[in-house]
Amino acid sequence: MFAIFLNFLAVAIGSLIGAIAKRGIREKYLTVMNTAMGLCALVLGINVAMANMQRTAMPVLFICCMSLGGLIGTWLKLDYHIEQLTRGDGTTGNSLSQGITTAVLLCCVGTLSMMGPVLSALKGDDTYLLTAAVLNGVTMIVLASSYGIGVIVTSVIVFLWQGFFYALAVLSADFISDELVCETSIVGGILIAAAGLGILNIKDCKTANLLPALLMPLLYFFVKGLL
Repeated sequence: MFAIFLNFLAVAIGSLIGAIAKRGIREKYLTVMNTAMGLCALVLGINVAMANMQRTAMPVLFICCMSLGGLIGTWLKLDYHIEQLTRGDGTTGNSLSQGITTAVLLCCVGTLSMMGPVLSALKGDDTYLLTAAVLNGVTMIVLASSYGIGVIVTSVIVFLWQGFFYALAVLSADFISDELVCETSIVGGILIAAAGLGILNIKDCKTANLLPALLMPLLYFFVKGLL
């Protein structure tokens, strides 16, 4: 659990550093950094999705997960609620909610943040989590310099996400499989790419409404295990 707490600190400290640095960065440089982050998110998301598409044995599962997750998120009005919660910190609601959504996806999706807690719980190997902490810290410096201190809430989400996989591994080691990580990574890659499109102002995909799709592979494999 120490490495998970370290990830929490890395995200929080990275957010603080980025928010402080933002005060000394002129607007045109922030715009460039924002554009760079959008391009990186777009390419990274496509790469994650395509790499895992080569490994999946269920090439249509991600379509069901995206569709069902999007319907649930829209019904819950996640995008609207996140926008309302992020108003009033000096950043426009839409901008900060986009920053938080992007931060959550970049810090939570992938092998490091999903298999890292599992390896830590089962084998005491914190390599993945320590690597994730470094990458997450750097990512948050860039995001906070563009979106402000409000993205620090991502630290709590990262802690809960990694803690969930840690607890799941302790309680049911057999449930965490390469297939689960693969399917979740495909969905996550698509969401990261969608966030990139939003940052670049190409298409507002209401990515927050699609976040429940990340939980759909978990639900699928849980139900499958019961049958």
